[in-house]
Amino acid sequence: MDGLDVSILGPAFIAGLLVLITHVPLGQEVLKRGIIFIDLAIAQIAGLGVIAASRLGFETHGWEVQIIAIGSALLGAWGLSLLEKHQAKIQEALIGIFFILAATGSILLLADNPHGGEQLKALLVGQILWLTWAQLMPLTLITGLIALLWFLFQHNRRIVFYLVFAVAVTSSVQLVGVYLVFASLIIPALGSRGIRKSLIVGYGIGALGYGLGLILSSVLDLPSGAVIVWMIAIIALLPGFFIKYTIKGTLPFSQ
Repeated sequence: MDGLDVSILGPAFIAGLLVLITHVPLGQEVLKRGIIFIDLAIAQIAGLGVIAASRLGFETHGWEVQIIAIGSALLGAWGLSLLEKHQAKIQEALIGIFFILAATGSILLLADNPHGGEQLKALLVGQILWLTWAQLMPLTLITGLIALLWFLFQHNRRIVFYLVFAVAVTSSVQLVGVYLVFASLIIPALGSRGIRKSLIVGYGIGALGYGLGLILSSVLDLPSGAVIVWMIAIIALLPGFFIKYTIKGTLPFSQ
């Protein structure tokens, strides 16, 4: 229980809530569009931009790296928007190709780096427990801007979807990692699908998953990102299976 340090868990939990503010509604939109792996692809493309910028000698958290990462994600989002328009039937397969190219590109760029394994792990799993209050300020500003754009254009979201998605994923992947970005986008949206007030339910699933995940990972001394992913999944999916097999209802995400 000595691991429950509020000065460490506090910024991590707030970071999770900030990520959820934008990722839950975006995840619901992703499910509606049927392009489940777009977030993984764009997150990996943004990560490739970060790694490429680092190889060019820029400071990891410098503004140059952020510009390159966002630029990479926007370019990837623009390409994926063209796929939706011109190659809708094979869009999901092409998104998968985008992801694997960006992932293997990152491996190639880090091949001769003695710390490449650690850098790649940080990109995938994230380092949420190491976040400080100061690091949350840029994420807070970006989250507010994204949320404003998203709800202002709620009747014509096609215009802003890819732009907002690229910026949201880029800002969060560098803090919490690719795995948590995917979990925050898809699992709460899936667990709340078909339920009244699905957005509120999705936020609740995500917040509870982050909170319990951080506590368990601290108590059990396990990687926080991985534990949070598992907790979000358990909270989102187990009630549906329980209802299906004990009350003979339907899964909340099968509608």
